[in-house]
Amino acid sequence: MAVNRVTSQDVADRAGVSRTTVSLVLNNVPGIQISDTTRQRVLQAAEELNYVPDAAAQALASRQSQVIGLVLIRTPDQIASDIFLTQTLDGLIKSVHKAGMRLLIDIIDPEHQEETYLHLMRAKRIDGIILSGPRSNDESLNALLDVDFPTVLLGQLPGSQFYSVDVDNRAAAHNAATHLLNLGHRRIACITNAPLSYTAANDRLSGYRQALETAGVPFDPPLVRFAEFDPESGYEQMNNLLESGSDFSAAFVASDLVAYGAIAATREHGLRIPEDMALVGLDDLPFSRFISPPLTTIRLPAIELARIATDLLFRLLQGEQPEQKQIILGTELVVRDSCGAKLHGYAPHQ
Repeated sequence: MAVNRVTSQDVADRAGVSRTTVSLVLNNVPGIQISDTTRQRVLQAAEELNYVPDAAAQALASRQSQVIGLVLIRTPDQIASDIFLTQTLDGLIKSVHKAGMRLLIDIIDPEHQEETYLHLMRAKRIDGIILSGPRSNDESLNALLDVDFPTVLLGQLPGSQFYSVDVDNRAAAHNAATHLLNLGHRRIACITNAPLSYTAANDRLSGYRQALETAGVPFDPPLVRFAEFDPESGYEQMNNLLESGSDFSAAFVASDLVAYGAIAATREHGLRIPEDMALVGLDDLPFSRFISPPLTTIRLPAIELARIATDLLFRLLQGEQPEQKQIILGTELVVRDSCGAKLHGYAPHQ
């Protein structure tokens, strides 16, 4: 037999008040004058009837959807293969659910994102946005600033007024390249994780260049290639490097996922890692310690990134204005077998 659901009208009848009063009390709407006696009658009636408020009605009363929007600036294919994003997403979901909210994920193709943020906001489907993969040429982001919509970037934009959480990508890449320099390598190729319109890719290339400069090694543009987040692009770009005739003994690949493809291309050319070529990645994905050889890489704090981003957005939703707008987290070099031993005949850079 079906059981009739208790409604706000049932609570109103039990408490002797209107449905509007029930809604105002149970949703704790600010600025409304309701006596303590009336408020207590409503709360007692709701408890006696085991009333569970409808989520949609709560959202209308509070003028909040209780939903956080995660906007991913990637193609669907890139999303499907991005293991680091999966780690971050797990942290975001746990943090949002812990706060009693839900996460709405929207994937936006970088070439077709006009007014998407404003569409989400105007439809009132979300209370705030966490945006992953901000790009320096994304002019539509400014619209969110103009309307003061709660927004946190996973990543950063130079000179931006947005709140953001990121790792120190420049220092991470510097650390990776310096490790190869310390092993005696002087001809070090670089494959980026993404096009340079993504700030993380730009910063990682800058860190690589700074490490070379510190070691007194000239930067050689023909040793640089640009990937697209996935193993396929790493495979293609390493093939391109190896077929170009460029001389190099090591490679810094600015993403573990891209590095998996680069490793496959290296082997297909009959080269061994690390005997013929040393290789260092960046991310420390779960698979990186199980591939052959285990990948030397830079560990990024995926779960911590997610936790801080959601905490920051929740503070904005509560009307706070945190003093620190840009939060930068540190990274860690994890040495495994793919970088090999010091080269014979070289004096390692200190």
